[in-house]
Amino acid sequence: AGEVVEKCVSVIKELVENSIDAGSKQIKVELIECGLREMKVTDDGTGMTSEDAKTAFLPHATSKLISESDLFHITSLGFRGEALPSIASISEVTLKTSTGEVGTIVHIKGGTVLKVEAGDARRGTTVTVNNLFYNTPARLKHLGSLYYELANITDYIHKIALSHDDISFTLINDGKTLFETDGSGNQLKVIKEIYGLDVTKKMIKIDSSNDDYSINGYISMPEVTKSNRNHLITLVNGRVVRNTELNRVINDAYHTYKPVDKYPIVVINIDVDPTLIDVNIHPTKMDIKFSKFDTLKELISNEIKNKLNATRLIPRVESKEEIKNNIKPLYQEQSLDLSRGVETPSLKIEDSIEDYSESVVLNKDEYEAPVKIDEQNEMIPEMYPVGLVKGTYIICQNELGMYMIDQHAAKERVNYEYYLKMLGNPKNNMTDMLFPITIEFPYNEFLIIKENIDILNNMNFEVEEIGMNTLLFRAHPIWLPEGYEEEAIRKICDLIAIKEKDFSVEKFNEKVAIMMSCKLAIKANENISHNEMEKLIDSLRTCKNPYTCPHGRPTIIFYSNYELEKLFKRAM
Repeated sequence: AGEVVEKCVSVIKELVENSIDAGSKQIKVELIECGLREMKVTDDGTGMTSEDAKTAFLPHATSKLISESDLFHITSLGFRGEALPSIASISEVTLKTSTGEVGTIVHIKGGTVLKVEAGDARRGTTVTVNNLFYNTPARLKHLGSLYYELANITDYIHKIALSHDDISFTLINDGKTLFETDGSGNQLKVIKEIYGLDVTKKMIKIDSSNDDYSINGYISMPEVTKSNRNHLITLVNGRVVRNTELNRVINDAYHTYKPVDKYPIVVINIDVDPTLIDVNIHPTKMDIKFSKFDTLKELISNEIKNKLNATRLIPRVESKEEIKNNIKPLYQEQSLDLSRGVETPSLKIEDSIEDYSESVVLNKDEYEAPVKIDEQNEMIPEMYPVGLVKGTYIICQNELGMYMIDQHAAKERVNYEYYLKMLGNPKNNMTDMLFPITIEFPYNEFLIIKENIDILNNMNFEVEEIGMNTLLFRAHPIWLPEGYEEEAIRKICDLIAIKEKDFSVEKFNEKVAIMMSCKLAIKANENISHNEMEKLIDSLRTCKNPYTCPHGRPTIIFYSNYELEKLFKRAM
Protein backbone atom coordinates (compact mmCIF):
# COMPACT_ATOMS: atom_id res chain seq x y z
CA ALA A 1 0.00 0.00 0.00
CA GLY A 2 2.84 2.36 0.80
CA GLU A 3 4.04 2.28 -2.80
CA VAL A 4 0.66 3.51 -4.06
CA VAL A 5 -0.58 5.63 -1.14
CA GLU A 6 2.17 7.84 0.28
CA LYS A 7 0.16 10.89 1.34
CA CYS A 8 -3.24 12.50 0.95
CA VAL A 9 -2.62 13.59 -2.63
CA SER A 10 -2.01 9.93 -3.58
CA VAL A 11 -5.62 9.16 -2.64
CA ILE A 12 -6.98 12.19 -4.48
CA LYS A 13 -4.98 11.30 -7.59
CA GLU A 14 -6.32 7.75 -7.75
CA LEU A 15 -9.94 8.76 -7.16
CA VAL A 16 -9.89 11.70 -9.59
CA GLU A 17 -8.29 9.59 -12.33
CA ASN A 18 -10.97 6.93 -11.85
CA SER A 19 -13.59 9.67 -12.21
CA ILE A 20 -12.00 10.86 -15.45
CA ASP A 21 -11.88 7.31 -16.82
CA ALA A 22 -15.59 7.02 -16.00
CA GLY A 23 -16.35 9.84 -18.45
CA SER A 24 -17.17 12.46 -15.81
CA LYS A 25 -17.78 16.08 -16.80
CA GLN A 26 -17.98 17.41 -13.24
CA ILE A 27 -15.59 16.36 -10.47
CA LYS A 28 -15.78 17.81 -6.97
CA VAL A 29 -13.03 17.26 -4.38
CA GLU A 30 -14.02 18.08 -0.80
CA LEU A 31 -11.57 18.02 2.11
CA ILE A 32 -11.87 18.32 5.86
CA GLU A 33 -8.71 19.49 7.64
CA CYS A 34 -6.80 19.46 4.34
CA GLY A 35 -7.65 15.79 3.79
CA LEU A 36 -6.18 14.44 7.01
CA ARG A 37 -9.64 13.93 8.47
CA GLU A 38 -11.72 13.33 5.35
CA MET A 39 -11.42 13.31 1.55
CA LYS A 40 -14.45 13.05 -0.71
CA VAL A 41 -14.49 12.86 -4.51
CA THR A 42 -17.84 13.15 -6.29
CA ASP A 43 -18.36 12.74 -10.05
CA ASP A 44 -21.14 12.41 -12.63
CA GLY A 45 -19.52 9.53 -14.51
CA THR A 46 -20.95 6.22 -15.63
CA GLY A 47 -21.05 4.77 -12.12
CA MET A 48 -20.84 1.07 -11.23
CA THR A 49 -23.24 -1.80 -10.85
CA SER A 50 -23.61 -3.40 -7.42
CA GLU A 51 -21.43 -6.33 -8.47
CA ASP A 52 -18.65 -4.08 -9.81
CA ALA A 53 -18.79 -1.90 -6.69
CA LYS A 54 -17.97 -4.90 -4.51
CA THR A 55 -15.36 -6.29 -6.93
CA ALA A 56 -13.53 -2.94 -7.21
CA PHE A 57 -11.97 -3.37 -3.77
CA LEU A 58 -10.46 -6.78 -4.51
CA PRO A 59 -6.68 -6.86 -5.18
CA HIS A 60 -5.69 -6.73 -8.88
CA ALA A 61 -9.27 -6.10 -10.01
CA THR A 62 -9.63 -3.60 -12.86
CA SER A 63 -12.21 -2.75 -15.49
CA LYS A 64 -9.67 -0.87 -17.62
CA LEU A 65 -7.98 -3.92 -19.19
CA ILE A 66 -9.60 -6.88 -20.91
CA SER A 67 -6.61 -8.70 -22.41
CA GLU A 68 -2.81 -8.61 -22.10
CA SER A 69 -2.55 -6.81 -25.43
CA ASP A 70 -4.35 -3.82 -23.88
CA LEU A 71 -1.17 -3.11 -21.89
CA PHE A 72 0.50 -1.88 -25.08
CA HIS A 73 -2.05 0.82 -25.93
CA ILE A 74 -3.29 2.12 -22.60
CA THR A 75 -5.49 5.21 -22.85
CA SER A 76 -7.03 5.21 -19.37
CA LEU A 77 -5.36 6.93 -16.40
CA GLY A 78 -6.05 4.44 -13.62
CA PHE A 79 -5.70 0.77 -14.48
CA ARG A 80 -3.31 -1.03 -12.17
CA GLY A 81 -5.97 -2.74 -10.02
CA GLU A 82 -4.20 -1.86 -6.78
CA ALA A 83 -5.33 1.64 -5.87
CA LEU A 84 -8.76 1.08 -4.34
CA PRO A 85 -7.81 -2.00 -2.25
CA SER A 86 -4.65 -0.19 -1.11
CA ILE A 87 -6.61 2.89 -0.03
CA ALA A 88 -9.29 0.77 1.66
CA SER A 89 -6.70 -1.22 3.62
CA ILE A 90 -5.39 1.87 5.46
CA SER A 91 -8.53 3.96 5.95
CA GLU A 92 -12.30 3.95 6.31
CA VAL A 93 -13.98 4.10 2.91
CA THR A 94 -17.58 4.67 1.85
CA LEU A 95 -18.43 4.13 -1.82
CA LYS A 96 -21.73 5.41 -3.22
CA THR A 97 -22.31 4.63 -6.88
CA SER A 98 -25.05 4.18 -9.45
CA THR A 99 -25.37 3.71 -13.19
CA GLY A 100 -28.63 5.64 -13.10
CA GLU A 101 -30.71 2.82 -11.73
CA VAL A 102 -30.60 1.38 -8.20
CA GLY A 103 -27.51 2.60 -6.40
CA THR A 104 -25.06 0.78 -4.16
CA ILE A 105 -23.31 1.85 -0.94
CA VAL A 106 -20.25 -0.09 0.26
CA HIS A 107 -18.70 0.51 3.70
CA ILE A 108 -15.11 -0.69 4.24
CA LYS A 109 -12.69 -0.33 7.15
CA GLY A 110 -9.09 -1.52 7.08
CA GLY A 111 -9.75 -3.56 3.94
CA THR A 112 -12.75 -5.40 5.42
CA VAL A 113 -16.22 -4.91 3.91
CA LEU A 114 -18.54 -3.98 6.78
CA LYS A 115 -21.81 -3.47 4.94
CA VAL A 116 -23.31 -3.28 1.46
CA GLU A 117 -26.67 -1.54 1.05
CA ALA A 118 -28.88 0.01 -1.58
CA GLY A 119 -28.44 3.68 -2.41
CA ASP A 120 -30.08 6.39 -4.49
CA ALA A 121 -30.19 6.31 -8.28
CA ARG A 122 -28.14 9.46 -8.97
CA ARG A 123 -25.78 8.57 -11.80
CA GLY A 124 -22.15 8.81 -10.78
CA THR A 125 -19.86 7.92 -7.91
CA THR A 126 -18.88 9.39 -4.54
CA VAL A 127 -15.92 7.97 -2.63
CA THR A 128 -15.33 9.20 0.92
CA VAL A 129 -12.05 8.36 2.66
CA ASN A 130 -11.76 8.99 6.42
CA ASN A 131 -8.86 8.68 8.84
CA LEU A 132 -6.11 7.84 6.37
CA PHE A 133 -3.32 5.68 7.89
CA TYR A 134 -5.33 5.16 11.09
CA ASN A 135 -3.97 1.62 11.33
CA THR A 136 -0.40 2.35 10.16
CA PRO A 137 1.09 4.74 12.75
CA ALA A 138 4.46 4.91 10.99
CA ARG A 139 2.81 6.25 7.84
CA LEU A 140 0.60 8.62 9.81
CA LYS A 141 3.65 10.00 11.59
CA HIS A 142 5.29 10.95 8.31
CA LEU A 143 2.35 12.87 6.87
CA GLY A 144 3.14 16.54 6.38
CA SER A 145 1.49 19.52 8.00
CA LEU A 146 -2.06 20.50 7.09
CA TYR A 147 -0.90 23.13 4.63
CA TYR A 148 1.76 20.88 3.12
CA GLU A 149 -0.85 18.23 2.33
CA LEU A 150 -3.25 20.88 1.00
CA ALA A 151 -0.51 22.41 -1.18
CA ASN A 152 0.21 19.02 -2.77
CA ILE A 153 -3.46 18.36 -3.44
CA THR A 154 -3.98 21.83 -4.89
CA ASP A 155 -0.95 21.43 -7.16
CA TYR A 156 -2.29 18.13 -8.47
CA ILE A 157 -5.80 19.50 -9.08
CA HIS A 158 -4.31 22.47 -10.96
CA LYS A 159 -2.36 20.19 -13.26
CA ILE A 160 -5.12 17.66 -13.87
CA ALA A 161 -7.49 20.57 -14.64
CA LEU A 162 -4.99 21.80 -17.25
CA SER A 163 -4.82 18.33 -18.80
CA HIS A 164 -8.63 17.98 -18.90
CA ASP A 165 -9.93 21.50 -19.52
CA ASP A 166 -13.23 20.02 -20.76
CA ILE A 167 -14.03 18.79 -17.23
CA SER A 168 -15.30 21.08 -14.48
CA PHE A 169 -13.18 20.71 -11.33
CA THR A 170 -14.00 22.08 -7.89
CA LEU A 171 -11.69 21.93 -4.86
CA ILE A 172 -13.17 22.68 -1.43
CA ASN A 173 -11.45 22.63 1.96
CA ASP A 174 -13.44 23.00 5.18
CA GLY A 175 -16.38 24.37 3.19
CA LYS A 176 -14.32 27.01 1.37
CA THR A 177 -13.96 26.86 -2.43
CA LEU A 178 -10.27 27.15 -3.30
CA PHE A 179 -10.30 26.42 -7.03
CA GLU A 180 -12.94 25.99 -9.69
CA THR A 181 -13.02 25.59 -13.47
CA ASP A 182 -16.00 25.61 -15.81
CA GLY A 183 -15.04 22.70 -18.09
CA SER A 184 -15.43 24.83 -21.22
CA GLY A 185 -12.44 23.23 -22.96
CA ASN A 186 -10.46 26.48 -22.90
CA GLN A 187 -7.05 25.79 -21.36
CA LEU A 188 -6.25 29.50 -21.18
CA LYS A 189 -9.16 29.99 -18.77
CA VAL A 190 -7.70 27.30 -16.50
CA ILE A 191 -4.34 29.06 -16.61
CA LYS A 192 -6.10 32.26 -15.55
CA GLU A 193 -7.74 30.50 -12.59
CA ILE A 194 -4.35 29.17 -11.46
CA TYR A 195 -1.97 32.05 -12.15
CA GLY A 196 -4.22 35.09 -12.43
CA LEU A 197 -4.90 37.56 -15.21
CA ASP A 198 -1.48 39.29 -15.24
CA VAL A 199 0.31 36.04 -16.08
CA THR A 200 -2.39 34.94 -18.53
CA LYS A 201 -1.86 38.13 -20.54
CA LYS A 202 1.78 37.12 -20.97
CA MET A 203 1.27 33.58 -22.27
CA ILE A 204 2.14 32.65 -25.86
CA LYS A 205 0.27 29.90 -27.71
CA ILE A 206 2.29 27.05 -29.23
CA ASP A 207 1.09 24.47 -31.75
CA SER A 208 3.20 22.13 -33.88
CA SER A 209 3.48 18.51 -35.01
CA ASN A 210 5.61 15.95 -36.83
CA ASP A 211 4.97 12.41 -38.06
CA ASP A 212 4.85 10.96 -34.53
CA TYR A 213 3.93 13.73 -32.10
CA SER A 214 1.56 16.67 -31.88
CA ILE A 215 2.11 19.43 -29.31
CA ASN A 216 0.13 22.48 -28.25
CA GLY A 217 -0.27 24.65 -25.19
CA TYR A 218 1.10 27.88 -23.77
CA ILE A 219 4.50 29.25 -22.78
CA SER A 220 5.16 32.35 -20.71
CA MET A 221 7.02 35.38 -21.95
CA PRO A 222 10.57 35.39 -20.52
CA GLU A 223 9.73 38.14 -18.04
CA VAL A 224 7.39 35.69 -16.25
CA THR A 225 9.52 33.23 -14.30
CA LYS A 226 9.40 31.04 -11.21
CA SER A 227 12.15 29.91 -8.86
CA ASN A 228 11.55 26.17 -9.43
CA ARG A 229 10.69 23.71 -12.21
CA ASN A 230 7.25 22.86 -10.83
CA HIS A 231 5.59 25.10 -13.39
CA LEU A 232 7.07 23.24 -16.36
CA ILE A 233 3.93 21.17 -16.87
CA THR A 234 4.01 18.29 -19.36
CA LEU A 235 0.79 16.48 -20.27
CA VAL A 236 0.88 13.33 -22.40
CA ASN A 237 -2.44 12.06 -23.77
CA GLY A 238 -4.17 13.78 -20.86
CA ARG A 239 -1.81 12.35 -18.26
CA VAL A 240 0.28 14.58 -15.97
CA VAL A 241 3.85 13.27 -16.29
CA ARG A 242 7.33 14.23 -15.18
CA ASN A 243 10.39 13.89 -17.38
CA THR A 244 13.68 15.49 -16.44
CA GLU A 245 14.97 15.50 -20.00
CA LEU A 246 11.88 17.29 -21.35
CA ASN A 247 12.20 19.87 -18.58
CA ARG A 248 15.80 20.45 -19.65
CA VAL A 249 14.79 20.85 -23.30
CA ILE A 250 12.08 23.37 -22.39
CA ASN A 251 14.40 25.34 -20.13
CA ASP A 252 17.22 25.31 -22.70
CA ALA A 253 14.87 26.74 -25.33
CA TYR A 254 14.68 29.88 -23.15
CA HIS A 255 18.48 30.13 -23.03
CA THR A 256 19.65 33.79 -22.78
CA TYR A 257 16.00 34.89 -22.62
CA LYS A 258 15.87 34.60 -18.82
CA PRO A 259 18.19 34.30 -15.80
CA VAL A 260 19.85 30.89 -15.42
CA ASP A 261 18.30 30.20 -12.00
CA LYS A 262 14.74 31.02 -13.07
CA TYR A 263 12.17 28.90 -14.91
CA PRO A 264 9.27 29.82 -17.20
CA ILE A 265 5.64 28.77 -16.86
CA VAL A 266 4.97 26.21 -19.58
CA VAL A 267 1.97 23.99 -20.26
CA ILE A 268 2.61 21.52 -23.09
CA ASN A 269 0.03 18.99 -24.28
CA ILE A 270 1.63 16.07 -26.13
CA ASP A 271 -0.59 13.81 -28.23
CA VAL A 272 0.97 10.52 -29.30
CA ASP A 273 0.03 6.98 -30.27
CA PRO A 274 -0.08 5.02 -26.97
CA THR A 275 2.18 2.36 -28.51
CA LEU A 276 5.03 4.91 -28.62
CA ILE A 277 5.06 5.50 -24.85
CA ASP A 278 5.45 3.37 -21.74
CA VAL A 279 3.80 4.59 -18.54
CA ASN A 280 4.47 1.40 -16.59
CA ILE A 281 7.71 2.70 -15.10
CA HIS A 282 6.42 3.44 -11.60
CA PRO A 283 3.15 2.72 -9.76
CA THR A 284 2.24 6.42 -9.75
CA LYS A 285 2.36 6.43 -13.59
CA MET A 286 4.05 9.84 -13.42
CA ASP A 287 7.29 8.73 -15.07
CA ILE A 288 7.15 7.89 -18.75
CA LYS A 289 9.37 6.57 -21.53
CA PHE A 290 9.10 7.72 -25.14
CA SER A 291 9.94 6.04 -28.41
CA LYS A 292 11.54 8.38 -30.99
CA PHE A 293 12.32 10.71 -28.10
CA ASP A 294 14.79 12.83 -30.07
CA THR A 295 12.11 13.85 -32.56
CA LEU A 296 9.87 14.99 -29.69
CA LYS A 297 12.65 17.00 -28.06
CA GLU A 298 13.47 18.69 -31.36
CA LEU A 299 9.80 19.48 -32.00
CA ILE A 300 9.36 21.11 -28.58
CA SER A 301 12.64 23.03 -28.70
CA ASN A 302 12.07 24.41 -32.20
CA GLU A 303 8.48 25.44 -31.50
CA ILE A 304 9.37 27.33 -28.30
CA LYS A 305 12.35 29.06 -29.94
CA ASN A 306 10.31 29.99 -33.01
CA LYS A 307 7.47 31.47 -30.95
CA LEU A 308 9.87 33.44 -28.73
CA ASN A 309 11.66 34.76 -31.82
CA ALA A 310 8.34 35.72 -33.42
CA THR A 311 6.95 37.63 -30.43
CA ARG A 312 7.75 41.12 -29.24
CA LEU A 313 9.07 40.52 -25.73
CA ILE A 314 9.59 44.04 -24.40
CA PRO A 315 8.37 44.06 -20.78
CA ARG A 316 5.75 46.76 -20.27
CA VAL A 317 5.21 48.56 -17.00
CA GLU A 318 1.61 48.73 -15.84
CA SER A 319 0.63 51.04 -13.02
CA LYS A 320 -1.07 49.40 -10.07
CA GLU A 321 -4.44 50.73 -9.00
CA GLU A 322 -5.07 51.31 -5.32
CA ILE A 323 -6.11 48.05 -3.66
CA LYS A 324 -9.08 48.34 -1.36
CA ASN A 325 -8.80 46.68 2.01
CA ASN A 326 -11.95 44.65 1.46
CA ILE A 327 -10.81 43.09 -1.81
CA LYS A 328 -11.82 39.43 -2.09
CA PRO A 329 -9.31 36.60 -2.55
CA LEU A 330 -8.39 35.68 -6.13
CA TYR A 331 -10.52 32.55 -6.23
CA GLN A 332 -13.63 34.61 -5.40
CA GLU A 333 -13.09 37.20 -8.10
CA GLN A 334 -15.38 37.25 -11.10
CA SER A 335 -13.83 34.97 -13.70
CA LEU A 336 -12.75 36.29 -17.07
CA ASP A 337 -14.93 34.82 -19.81
CA LEU A 338 -12.28 34.09 -22.41
CA SER A 339 -14.69 32.02 -24.46
CA ARG A 340 -16.77 35.11 -25.32
CA GLY A 341 -13.76 37.33 -25.79
CA VAL A 342 -13.56 41.06 -25.13
CA GLU A 343 -15.30 43.71 -27.20
CA THR A 344 -13.69 46.99 -28.12
CA PRO A 345 -15.31 49.77 -30.18
CA SER A 346 -13.56 48.52 -33.35
CA LEU A 347 -12.82 44.85 -32.75
CA LYS A 348 -14.67 41.78 -31.53
CA ILE A 349 -12.32 39.29 -29.99
CA GLU A 350 -12.85 35.55 -30.13
CA ASP A 351 -11.53 32.84 -27.84
CA SER A 352 -8.19 32.28 -29.56
CA ILE A 353 -5.21 33.86 -27.85
CA GLU A 354 -3.95 35.30 -31.15
CA ASP A 355 -7.18 37.23 -31.63
CA TYR A 356 -7.09 39.28 -28.45
CA SER A 357 -6.76 43.03 -28.79
CA GLU A 358 -3.32 44.54 -29.16
CA SER A 359 -4.57 47.88 -27.87
CA VAL A 360 -3.72 49.23 -24.44
CA VAL A 361 -5.26 47.33 -21.53
CA LEU A 362 -8.08 49.57 -20.34
CA ASN A 363 -8.98 47.56 -17.26
CA LYS A 364 -7.99 44.31 -15.61
CA ASP A 365 -10.76 42.30 -17.27
CA GLU A 366 -9.37 42.87 -20.76
CA TYR A 367 -6.89 40.43 -22.23
CA GLU A 368 -3.97 41.51 -24.41
CA ALA A 369 -1.98 38.80 -26.15
CA PRO A 370 1.78 39.15 -26.67
CA VAL A 371 2.45 41.12 -29.86
CA LYS A 372 3.62 39.02 -32.79
CA ILE A 373 6.39 40.05 -35.15
CA ASP A 374 5.78 40.41 -38.87
CA GLU A 375 7.39 42.33 -41.71
CA GLN A 376 5.67 45.57 -40.69
CA ASN A 377 6.09 44.96 -36.96
CA GLU A 378 9.75 45.11 -35.90
CA MET A 379 11.07 43.37 -32.80
CA ILE A 380 12.05 46.75 -31.35
CA PRO A 381 10.34 49.76 -32.92
CA GLU A 382 12.20 52.87 -33.96
CA MET A 383 12.80 55.24 -31.06
CA TYR A 384 14.80 58.32 -30.19
CA PRO A 385 17.09 58.79 -27.17
CA VAL A 386 16.35 61.85 -25.05
CA GLY A 387 18.64 61.36 -22.05
CA LEU A 388 20.62 59.17 -19.68
CA VAL A 389 19.77 58.38 -16.04
CA LYS A 390 22.56 57.54 -13.54
CA GLY A 391 24.93 56.90 -16.42
CA THR A 392 23.14 53.57 -16.88
CA TYR A 393 19.62 53.85 -18.34
CA ILE A 394 18.96 55.43 -21.73
CA ILE A 395 15.56 57.17 -21.90
CA CYS A 396 13.91 56.94 -25.34
CA GLN A 397 10.55 57.85 -26.79
CA ASN A 398 8.34 57.37 -29.83
CA GLU A 399 4.66 57.77 -30.61
CA LEU A 400 3.81 54.70 -28.49
CA GLY A 401 5.37 55.88 -25.25
CA MET A 402 8.64 55.84 -23.30
CA TYR A 403 11.38 53.20 -23.23
CA MET A 404 14.23 52.63 -20.79
CA ILE A 405 17.30 50.75 -22.03
CA ASP A 406 19.97 49.31 -19.75
CA GLN A 407 23.08 50.34 -21.69
CA HIS A 408 25.28 47.60 -20.21
CA ALA A 409 22.76 44.81 -20.87
CA ALA A 410 22.05 46.15 -24.37
CA LYS A 411 25.74 46.33 -25.28
CA GLU A 412 26.23 42.82 -23.88
CA ARG A 413 23.51 41.52 -26.21
CA VAL A 414 25.01 43.32 -29.22
CA ASN A 415 28.50 42.03 -28.41
CA TYR A 416 27.25 38.51 -27.73
CA GLU A 417 25.55 38.14 -31.10
CA TYR A 418 28.57 39.66 -32.87
CA TYR A 419 31.08 37.30 -31.26
CA LEU A 420 28.80 34.29 -31.68
CA LYS A 421 28.64 35.08 -35.40
CA MET A 422 32.43 35.49 -35.62
CA LEU A 423 33.09 32.27 -33.70
CA GLY A 424 30.75 30.38 -35.98
CA ASN A 425 32.65 31.50 -39.10
CA PRO A 426 35.92 29.52 -39.43
CA LYS A 427 36.84 31.51 -42.55
CA ASN A 428 37.68 34.59 -40.47
CA ASN A 429 41.22 35.80 -40.99
CA MET A 430 43.88 35.91 -38.31
CA THR A 431 46.26 38.73 -37.54
CA ASP A 432 49.89 38.37 -36.50
CA MET A 433 50.91 39.83 -33.17
CA LEU A 434 53.84 42.22 -33.13
CA PHE A 435 54.80 40.79 -29.76
CA PRO A 436 53.77 37.11 -29.41
CA ILE A 437 52.22 36.15 -26.09
CA THR A 438 53.75 33.44 -23.92
CA ILE A 439 51.54 31.78 -21.31
CA GLU A 440 52.65 29.22 -18.73
CA PHE A 441 50.01 26.83 -17.37
CA PRO A 442 49.80 24.39 -14.46
CA TYR A 443 50.91 21.08 -15.95
CA ASN A 444 47.53 19.35 -15.50
CA GLU A 445 45.79 22.18 -17.37
CA PHE A 446 48.52 22.26 -20.01
CA LEU A 447 47.92 18.59 -20.81
CA ILE A 448 44.18 19.17 -21.33
CA ILE A 449 44.76 22.27 -23.49
CA LYS A 450 47.41 20.44 -25.52
CA GLU A 451 45.01 17.55 -26.13
CA ASN A 452 42.38 20.04 -27.36
CA ILE A 453 44.70 22.33 -29.29
CA ASP A 454 42.43 21.94 -32.35
CA ILE A 455 39.86 24.11 -30.59
CA LEU A 456 42.33 27.02 -30.60
CA ASN A 457 43.43 26.30 -34.17
CA ASN A 458 39.83 26.28 -35.40
CA MET A 459 39.32 29.67 -33.74
CA ASN A 460 42.24 30.96 -35.86
CA PHE A 461 44.86 31.16 -33.14
CA GLU A 462 48.39 30.29 -34.21
CA VAL A 463 49.81 28.35 -31.27
CA GLU A 464 53.21 26.78 -30.66
CA GLU A 465 54.27 24.53 -27.79
CA ILE A 466 57.48 25.67 -26.10
CA GLY A 467 58.83 23.96 -23.03
CA MET A 468 57.11 21.59 -20.62
CA ASN A 469 53.97 23.59 -19.91
CA THR A 470 54.09 26.74 -22.02
CA LEU A 471 52.29 27.89 -25.17
CA LEU A 472 53.36 30.66 -27.52
CA PHE A 473 50.57 32.55 -29.32
CA ARG A 474 51.83 34.18 -32.53
CA ALA A 475 48.50 35.19 -34.11
CA HIS A 476 44.87 35.59 -33.12
CA PRO A 477 41.51 35.94 -34.94
CA ILE A 478 40.79 39.40 -36.30
CA TRP A 479 37.75 39.83 -34.05
CA LEU A 480 39.82 39.79 -30.85
CA PRO A 481 39.89 43.42 -29.60
CA GLU A 482 43.20 45.23 -29.42
CA GLY A 483 44.55 45.51 -25.88
CA TYR A 484 42.49 42.57 -24.65
CA GLU A 485 44.42 39.80 -26.39
CA GLU A 486 46.25 38.18 -23.47
CA GLU A 487 43.33 38.33 -21.03
CA ALA A 488 40.96 36.87 -23.64
CA ILE A 489 43.40 34.08 -24.54
CA ARG A 490 43.84 33.16 -20.88
CA LYS A 491 40.08 33.02 -20.31
CA ILE A 492 39.53 30.94 -23.45
CA CYS A 493 42.21 28.51 -22.29
CA ASP A 494 40.54 28.34 -18.87
CA LEU A 495 37.32 27.26 -20.57
CA ILE A 496 39.20 24.55 -22.48
CA ALA A 497 40.89 23.34 -19.28
CA ILE A 498 37.50 22.65 -17.67
CA LYS A 499 36.14 20.94 -20.77
CA GLU A 500 32.95 19.04 -19.96
CA LYS A 501 32.15 15.47 -20.98
CA ASP A 502 29.26 16.58 -23.18
CA PHE A 503 31.45 19.18 -24.93
CA SER A 504 30.14 20.69 -28.13
CA VAL A 505 31.61 23.44 -30.29
CA GLU A 506 28.31 25.34 -30.15
CA LYS A 507 28.24 25.42 -26.34
CA PHE A 508 31.92 26.34 -26.16
CA ASN A 509 31.50 29.20 -28.64
CA GLU A 510 28.56 30.43 -26.63
CA LYS A 511 30.60 30.52 -23.41
CA VAL A 512 33.37 32.42 -25.18
CA ALA A 513 30.87 34.87 -26.66
CA ILE A 514 29.28 35.50 -23.24
CA MET A 515 32.69 36.03 -21.67
CA MET A 516 33.75 38.48 -24.39
CA SER A 517 30.43 40.34 -24.45
CA CYS A 518 30.42 41.04 -20.72
CA LYS A 519 34.02 42.19 -20.54
CA LEU A 520 33.74 44.60 -23.45
CA ALA A 521 30.29 46.04 -22.74
CA ILE A 522 29.64 49.61 -21.67
CA LYS A 523 29.61 49.66 -17.89
CA ALA A 524 26.99 51.10 -15.58
CA ASN A 525 27.67 54.68 -14.45
CA GLU A 526 29.51 55.33 -17.71
CA ASN A 527 28.20 58.42 -19.48
CA ILE A 528 28.00 58.02 -23.24
CA SER A 529 27.26 60.63 -25.90
CA HIS A 530 23.96 61.08 -27.70
CA ASN A 531 25.55 59.72 -30.87
CA GLU A 532 26.73 56.60 -28.99
CA MET A 533 23.20 56.10 -27.65
CA GLU A 534 21.78 56.19 -31.18
CA LYS A 535 24.37 53.70 -32.43
CA LEU A 536 23.67 51.33 -29.54
CA ILE A 537 19.91 51.46 -30.13
CA ASP A 538 20.36 50.83 -33.86
CA SER A 539 22.64 47.87 -33.13
CA LEU A 540 20.19 46.45 -30.58
CA ARG A 541 17.34 46.65 -33.10
CA THR A 542 19.28 44.40 -35.49
CA CYS A 543 19.79 41.63 -32.91
CA LYS A 544 18.00 38.29 -33.23
CA ASN A 545 16.97 38.51 -29.57
CA PRO A 546 17.20 42.15 -28.50
CA TYR A 547 15.13 41.74 -25.34
CA THR A 548 17.65 40.27 -22.89
CA CYS A 549 21.38 40.18 -22.27
CA PRO A 550 23.12 36.76 -22.55
CA HIS A 551 22.45 36.22 -18.83
CA GLY A 552 18.70 36.69 -19.26
CA ARG A 553 18.33 40.20 -17.78
CA PRO A 554 16.05 42.57 -19.72
CA THR A 555 17.66 45.14 -21.99
CA ILE A 556 14.57 47.30 -22.44
CA ILE A 557 11.25 48.05 -20.75
CA PHE A 558 8.27 50.03 -22.03
CA TYR A 559 5.86 52.58 -20.54
CA SER A 560 2.88 53.18 -22.83
CA ASN A 561 1.48 56.69 -23.15
CA TYR A 562 -1.62 55.50 -21.34
CA GLU A 563 0.37 54.07 -18.43
CA LEU A 564 2.33 57.30 -18.09
CA GLU A 565 -0.93 59.25 -17.99
CA LYS A 566 -2.28 56.88 -15.34
CA LEU A 567 0.85 57.33 -13.23
CA PHE A 568 0.28 61.09 -13.25
CA LYS A 569 -3.50 60.72 -12.79
CA ARG A 570 -4.20 62.22 -16.21
CA ALA A 571 -6.14 59.07 -17.13
CA MET A 572 -8.31 57.03 -14.79
